[in-house]
Amino acid sequence: MFYREAGQFKTSYKSDQALFPILQDRIGMIAILLIAFVLVPAFANDFFLTSIMIPFLVFSLAAIGLNVLTGYCGQLSLGTGAFMGVGAYAAYKLTSIFPDANVIVMVLVSGVFSAAIGAVFGLPSLRIKGLYLAVTTLAAQFFLEWCFIRIPWLYNYNASGAIEVPHREMLGVVITGAEATPIARYFAVLSITALIAYLMANVLRGRFGRSWMMIRDMDIAAELMGIRPLRTKLMAFAVSSYICGVAGAMMVFFWLSAAEPSSFNIRLSFQILFMVILGGLGSLGGAFMGAAFIWILPVFLKFIPGIMGFNVAAETVQHATFMIVGALIIFFLIAEPHGFARLWQIAKQKLRVWPFPY
Repeated sequence: MFYREAGQFKTSYKSDQALFPILQDRIGMIAILLIAFVLVPAFANDFFLTSIMIPFLVFSLAAIGLNVLTGYCGQLSLGTGAFMGVGAYAAYKLTSIFPDANVIVMVLVSGVFSAAIGAVFGLPSLRIKGLYLAVTTLAAQFFLEWCFIRIPWLYNYNASGAIEVPHREMLGVVITGAEATPIARYFAVLSITALIAYLMANVLRGRFGRSWMMIRDMDIAAELMGIRPLRTKLMAFAVSSYICGVAGAMMVFFWLSAAEPSSFNIRLSFQILFMVILGGLGSLGGAFMGAAFIWILPVFLKFIPGIMGFNVAAETVQHATFMIVGALIIFFLIAEPHGFARLWQIAKQKLRVWPFPY
């Protein structure tokens, strides 16, 4: 009775093709934005912003990038961490070369370099696919990690081999560096994530999104219908790598403030992949759900037993997290391949007919 399409008439093509055609969906999205932009900054403390919200948004954006390639275009990638590293190192070099430029602009531009690298490693996708393509992206992961370590120019010949975020201001507010407040970093990350998520929601409903899904479902039939496989796959690799590159730049500039090559290792790539699998392949909302589950689960496992009077060691929390996440991945791959997003879709469908069974 609370979630109905009855009585919501579409009188134009614009209203019929709206991003949120149902009134309840629009109200829900406005409520989420109000919570993110108003309530969280007003009531959250520095620990909650720095340790939970900022990394959650960074990983959500990275999961969106991987979802574009794997969920919508059907090209499996294991090099997400390396493409995030390209964006981080590119943003670091850009801020070093252009010290007076807006750091937000530099973060967004850094994704262009990641997109170029992603398109290069996406060239084999015309001839190979599936596990063989995954091995190719895995080779990109190891090669780019080697570059981060062996090319001193990337980290400005720093003796430690790490990149350190410089002090930068925007509109008189420090947003990067040690002096930046968590609230300033949070607003920067939230704004970029919301902007890119909104743009991708529209891109995926347009010509490029439909082309990617045609390649995913049956590439031979898509080619017979006039879709160029190489250009479509390379576009998916470029867009996915761009988003991951921006996420990597945000990860260093607005969260860690410093990073070493090991910050972008294969473990990060698998972590983002697990977020996509649990959240749901081919769903933008699923990227946020998967990132929230993967990142917030260890926090709950650590603090809830303490509230109940049990002292749980950090190693136990880590092991329990691996076991639960692994079991859930197996469960969703077998029972519900589309993850949390599909469960949410089923729940909304039930609400449409409630209290009737069908």
